[in-house]
Amino acid sequence: MLMTALGSVIGLIALVLVIVLPSSDETCETTGVLSGSAAPTLPPLGGESVGDSRAAASVTPSTTANPAVTGSPSLAAGVGPLRRTLPLETGTFTISDVFGSRGGGHKGIDMAAADGTTIYSVSDGRVVAAGPASGFGNWIVVDSVDTNGRAFSAVYGHMWDRGVKVRTGETVTAGQPIGMVGSAGESSGPHLHFEIVPGGRFTGGRQIDPMPWLDGAPTPDVGGARAFSTDADCVRGFGSAGGALADGKVPAELEIWYRRAGTVCPEISSSLLAAQAKQESGFRRGLTSPAGAQGLAQFLPGTAVSINPDDGKPYVIDADGNGTASVWDDGDAIIGQARYMCAIAHKIAGWMAAGRVSGDLPALTLAGYNAGEGAVLASGGMPNQVAAHYSETQPYVTNILSMEPQYRAPGAQGRFTPEQGAGGAQIVEAAHDWLGTPYVWGGGGVQGPSSGGFDAPGLTAAAVFAASSGAIILPRTAEQQWESGREVPISKMAVGDLVFSGFGPKGPSKVGIYAGNGQMIQAVPPSSSGGGGGVTEVAVPGDARARRVL
Repeated sequence: MLMTALGSVIGLIALVLVIVLPSSDETCETTGVLSGSAAPTLPPLGGESVGDSRAAASVTPSTTANPAVTGSPSLAAGVGPLRRTLPLETGTFTISDVFGSRGGGHKGIDMAAADGTTIYSVSDGRVVAAGPASGFGNWIVVDSVDTNGRAFSAVYGHMWDRGVKVRTGETVTAGQPIGMVGSAGESSGPHLHFEIVPGGRFTGGRQIDPMPWLDGAPTPDVGGARAFSTDADCVRGFGSAGGALADGKVPAELEIWYRRAGTVCPEISSSLLAAQAKQESGFRRGLTSPAGAQGLAQFLPGTAVSINPDDGKPYVIDADGNGTASVWDDGDAIIGQARYMCAIAHKIAGWMAAGRVSGDLPALTLAGYNAGEGAVLASGGMPNQVAAHYSETQPYVTNILSMEPQYRAPGAQGRFTPEQGAGGAQIVEAAHDWLGTPYVWGGGGVQGPSSGGFDAPGLTAAAVFAASSGAIILPRTAEQQWESGREVPISKMAVGDLVFSGFGPKGPSKVGIYAGNGQMIQAVPPSSSGGGGGVTEVAVPGDARARRVL
């Protein structure tokens, strides 16, 4: 179906694929093949919260479909015809790079096509990510279930901002237009980067060669999520934005609720809500603050029963279905936290669109939760009107944003996914995905870019955090980062070492990441004329000294 001349070769590859891929050692119960179902749908677990209609958002399927639909090849395991299409229409693309190239680092295929070419969903499923992503510029991730009952994600990368045509939480059908080809991110020309990830992109799966799969090979079992398991630990939030919550970071009995809470609106993630709960209550039940705030999410009683303007219901609803809406119930409190945060985010986003407020939406939403959204409006951004805004609100926001990446699944922000034992080279790989990102003074940190970009220590903090799977959190300034790790002679500097320069009485003023061959990756300010700047490769300066942190 992809290319007639390669059909027989792909068929052989598909046969080998099924044989050699290791089976999962997980013991999760699942239903194997879905008897009598020609097109299985995603289970509601993780994708719907009781009483919250927005958590099951859907759209009307487009009437325009990709005509290049696969048939029902004999290799396909399952109980009905495959519902798969090509991501680009036949005749509009060429394969410009294959799976496993670049020393095995290329985890998908590249399909070169004209800028603006329509991208189609390859299967029925639910959008679990749509928008900015490191390396890809923008991406779309759709979770689906194959006819053999196995979970998989389809990943589409490099669309321009205007080329992302779906939102997180929407359901899509095979052949539905979802985007347009672009060249955003780390890209040398218009193309679609396409991946198939059995087990789920955010839920422990891993990529396979998409070409045999597109030609009809069954989705293999390589671990990751079990979409139809009765055990929430096995589902892992698959089929929802909650899949991007890192495993084991919140108390086990709360994990399903934070995963569900992350589906309430695309602006507020499970990881942000978990970090906020850590700040608010430390995940401890039964707390009442001196101000009277109650429970896991520290709701004031009046706020809990206030009406959510998004749907006309109280912020705290009976999410767990026990007949009572209560801030003392885990599910009610956590879903209520998400509902309140989403309502604040929607209000602030409207002010931002009207030019009345500026800043990062997640940060301003947290500030609104702490100080009231009116304080955000009055300040035109981060609250700065009274002493408490400086002593309480701003540190509250900073602390949560610095903790949030610890609750985020590895690879949830884009292309880079850390591998065990790869060492300092992974720091360079992580930084490489941000090449071209604008320079922003004070921008970035372990959470990735902020305010649209990075400064030098913001970039190094982000790259080291990503490469270490969150194990190493560098401080915020170059001077403070100089105290991390151990110094190594310049003659023994290795790829991934931090390169410091511009030394003064208090330490270095600049920092970058050694990339080899006398070059380093650094977030560089624009020139005095306003040109240039951003994350780029530059020569190691003459006064450089190096430290090894990984």
